[in-house]
Amino acid sequence: MRIAIRHLSRYQYDQPVPYALQRLRLRPQSGPGQTVIDWRVTVDDVEPALSYTDGHGNRIDFVRHQRNTREIVIVAAGTVETVDRAGVYGMTDGIAPPWIFERETPLTQAGDAVKALAAQVSASAAQLQMLHELMQTIHERVAFEPGSTGVGTDAETALSEGHGVCQDHAHVLIAVARVLRVPARYVSGYLLIEGVDDQAASHAWAEAYLDGLGWVGFDAANNRCPDDRYVRIATGFDYRDAMPVSGIRIGQSAETLDVEITVQQTQTQSQSQSQGKI
Repeated sequence: MRIAIRHLSRYQYDQPVPYALQRLRLRPQSGPGQTVIDWRVTVDDVEPALSYTDGHGNRIDFVRHQRNTREIVIVAAGTVETVDRAGVYGMTDGIAPPWIFERETPLTQAGDAVKALAAQVSASAAQLQMLHELMQTIHERVAFEPGSTGVGTDAETALSEGHGVCQDHAHVLIAVARVLRVPARYVSGYLLIEGVDDQAASHAWAEAYLDGLGWVGFDAANNRCPDDRYVRIATGFDYRDAMPVSGIRIGQSAETLDVEITVQQTQTQSQSQSQGKI
């Protein structure tokens, strides 16, 4: 499947910002399940001058602003071709060994609710079956409610309160998996939704590492494993390692962020020619 994506982030400030640094995680990489056909990232219509790859294998653009700006517009857009691998990303990539993803982070720290859920699902002998059951249980217990949580909400809070967004579903699954000594990581990206081109936010899911399979994706928000409708952007221990934009700025100005995301299926040349025949 060929998917076209446009992700616009518009930062506006009530006072001029004399200096700001931003770290952008907005570049998908070709790998198992996806091939980047074309992709471009611009900041105020200019391509970033500095880019590097972090320890998780994410491609990072580093941007510095020094012009008393009141507005910053970031656009990431391009086309990615995907194939359905039934959620299996495969063996480890990058330099980080799988076992390092067993450690807790502030957003995935296990409290009573997470530990209780881990005890409930741990009776299953097969890890893959257990993780599918865990995904379904989280889907049932954590209602999808946009705006009910924030970027700082941790897994324990989302599970205890019973609502959240895809970020929270991913954190809960990661937290439970780590209690069970299963390496798990956070994945950010995009999801093609039938009949919905314009979206208010990007997507997130979790991956667990299983012997013999490698990394396997689990999207508890939708209760399914990632297929050819998913485009991955970045991975990490939790949201903070994979968030699309992070940074710092000097000054006391108030910030407003507007996000516009379009995710659409496009036709390949062969599909177009085929559909043009009668």
